Amino acid sequence: MKELLRSTDMTIIAFATALLKGEDIDCFEMDVNMSVLEGGIGIFPRRLMVHPDDHDAALRVMRDNEIPLGL
Repeated sequence: MKELLRSTDMTIIAFATALLKGEDIDCFEMDVNMSVLEGGIGIFPRRLMVHPDDHDAALRVMRDNEIPLGL
């Protein structure tokens, strides 16, 4: 898996996930448990991962929709 997006904003992660699924690009959200442990104050970012073969296509989707990658 290759990191596509890093953000403390859960709405960006949810929107990005929906966009990727709409393009048939599988993705996986990492660090969900860590952000839950912090109590929802937004210190630890979540990461959205994609398969390396899909990374370029996923980047295009993010850029076309003006989603900040936070890397």
